[in-house]
Amino acid sequence: MKRHKMIIRDDTAIIEASAISKQYHVGQLKVQALRNVNLKVERGDVVAIMGPSGCGKTTLLNCLSGLESIDEGMIKIAGWDLAELSDDERTEFRARQMGFIFQTYNLLPVLNGLENVELPMLVSGIPTKQARQRAFAAIEQVGMENWIKHRPAEMSGGQRQRFTIARALATEPAIVWADEPTGALDSETSAEIIELMLRLNQQHGQTFVWVTHSLEVALKAQRLVRMRDGQIIEDGPIRDQYHSVVSEKC
Repeated sequence: MKRHKMIIRDDTAIIEASAISKQYHVGQLKVQALRNVNLKVERGDVVAIMGPSGCGKTTLLNCLSGLESIDEGMIKIAGWDLAELSDDERTEFRARQMGFIFQTYNLLPVLNGLENVELPMLVSGIPTKQARQRAFAAIEQVGMENWIKHRPAEMSGGQRQRFTIARALATEPAIVWADEPTGALDSETSAEIIELMLRLNQQHGQTFVWVTHSLEVALKAQRLVRMRDGQIIEDGPIRDQYHSVVSEKC
């Protein structure tokens, strides 16, 4: 298959999902994880996806980022229809245009902080010197330059998550996906990590999509997408949903 040149268009919504559905097969049982979901996110937005366990929010993130396929519908990222890309092209697209932040950090214990940040770039073919420069610049952005020679076991949870954020930012991605980015952190460190991501969003205009159970995290976003039973039940600015979300949590 002829490879597409991965050019990110600035004149389109960064995320467009139209009528997407997703089923899982567990033995003889069919589980409808997503039901006719429509979502549009503009470039530079900070969006929180929130809902009870099993509502489909992590599945939605995985499908939007191309980590999982969909059964029906269409997903476009920066104008590119994911279904029209080959597996290799989707992998390249994610490596160069998307960053990922997970609750479990996913740092390799045998590598130090700097090596963990530069590794994905080396794997995707970025020259060694350029990968090292980008890695160090990203680490400086998150304030961890004094910890570059330390391995994950020598760091606190907050420090490890800062390196995870640096790794996500090092490729200068258009989108950063975060699945429960503060789930393993105490409330003070959680607040610091969220403020760091908001500052980076303001400085660089990157789009952040957070999946979270935390009301405190969700309220820091510009926009809240609420899910239940595989569907979006509410979507809009935080200020328009504040009272209904708080009353549900009480």
